[in-house]
Amino acid sequence: MCGIVAIIGKGKDPELVRELSKRMSHRGPDESDLFLTEKGNIISSERLSIIDLNSGKQPIQGTATAWMVHNGEIYNHQELRNTVLASHSFRTKSDSEVIVHLYEEYGYDFCNLLDGDFAFVVIDGDDFMAARDPLGVKPLYYGLDERGRMYFASEMKTITDQCVTLSTFPPGHFYTAGSGFVKYYKPEYEDYLKADQELNLDGINSALTAAVRKRLMADVPLGVLLSGGLDSSLIASITARLLNEEGKKLHSFAIGLDTHAPDIIAAKKVAEFIGTEHHEVFFTVEEGIALLDKLIWHLETYDIISVRASVPMYFLSKAITDLGIKVVLSGEGADEVFGGYLYFRNAPSAEEFQKETIERVQKLFTADLLRVDKSTMAQGLEARVPFLDKDFLDVVMRINPEEKQPKTYDNKEKYIVRKAFENTENPYLPSEILWRQKEQFSDGVGYEWIDQLKAYCASQVTDVQLAGAADEFPYNPPTTKEAYLYRTIFHKHYPETNAAQTVRKWIPRWQENEDPSGRANAAHVGSAANANK
Repeated sequence: MCGIVAIIGKGKDPELVRELSKRMSHRGPDESDLFLTEKGNIISSERLSIIDLNSGKQPIQGTATAWMVHNGEIYNHQELRNTVLASHSFRTKSDSEVIVHLYEEYGYDFCNLLDGDFAFVVIDGDDFMAARDPLGVKPLYYGLDERGRMYFASEMKTITDQCVTLSTFPPGHFYTAGSGFVKYYKPEYEDYLKADQELNLDGINSALTAAVRKRLMADVPLGVLLSGGLDSSLIASITARLLNEEGKKLHSFAIGLDTHAPDIIAAKKVAEFIGTEHHEVFFTVEEGIALLDKLIWHLETYDIISVRASVPMYFLSKAITDLGIKVVLSGEGADEVFGGYLYFRNAPSAEEFQKETIERVQKLFTADLLRVDKSTMAQGLEARVPFLDKDFLDVVMRINPEEKQPKTYDNKEKYIVRKAFENTENPYLPSEILWRQKEQFSDGVGYEWIDQLKAYCASQVTDVQLAGAADEFPYNPPTTKEAYLYRTIFHKHYPETNAAQTVRKWIPRWQENEDPSGRANAAHVGSAANANK
């Protein structure tokens, strides 16, 4: 895990590149290094040591002239070493090194052999390639400067003022000078008509357990983010069981405004039930508001739900790293895969439901994955997301969508994953947690957080400013005072139009209120609509 920078083309001052790389030193506080190739290309890394703490420093050289920088984890690296790369000589025990040897073995055509989360660049003389993992768990940006040099970086802040063009690198693609972008990840589930598989609860259980197991790979302490919602609680329970087999104790972490926050109460029940060493972290609304400027610089987005949810995630991540833990497992992705957001209840048909789940999974890199990566890596913490394991997706995304629709099961969202882990003899979770209604993270830390945050934003933005938002921000203009304030902060740090164009808004479908808070949906038990019934 780290932050990477690569510049393809001659003439860039290596010392300037070191300074650019240091803009994201928070991603890799353990080591930093840079390599200038004979052709004048430059690659740099800010490393967070997770695997092979002693010899895994990047950039990593292959057998001959190829060099590589990589951000992420390759979970099947040992299998690759033992099979298709058995004839290669390795310099390190790092999972990252397999990438450069796969390039030497197969050229560009090897990304589908990788099981993991990754963004990498390989440089070999005048040749190079860059790639990003299938779902975009790891961030990557690219751009061109005025002299035609090509830039790649884990965070936009590293290169945005160096480039005249800037874009988000698409997930599931690799790039070469000769081919341009090539889509290597082509799962069958992307065709919504192929959602024709029968429900297999045991298959869901075993596939998710396998996804968690491979993500326990680490040479450092790890923990779990535990909000007390279904998704994080299931990951925590599975992780605790697997570590218990090894005689290891699991650390779990929850955050809220106070001890009465919905997530704090629920997480405590889960932690006691599964036997973790549990930690509660608290923050105030005032602390959250004071963080907004710094946070948006880290996040590189003005998306409302991303900002709201990243504040508690940032504080939680700091508390975790202060305890010496470098890796956490998290529950992102389940709501997209299983149609768990409350607005999915309003899908007009099973076909539309399936199309929406596919689109949400494909666009996760613009929202939840961006948020979880950048708000954790702001503190040098790596988050892993088992629900987005590609083998798990192959199992669950093609299940008949009627089996996923809440209306099939008395409006209970994510019914089938709940049922897959309803073990009456050896329960994974308390019943009230297993069947708890969806609570979005930014709501669950305490409803006052969103309410007071919106009130603060309204106090900082005048009606006149909001009325002129379309003139001030012609691209994707904000339509609320909260959105306007976030956009203003973003523009201060990233004034380029190209930077604004990397951001995508998260807007729920099939409901009148477009506010992304779960409480905006009338189905929420705490919504205004229900409160007035």
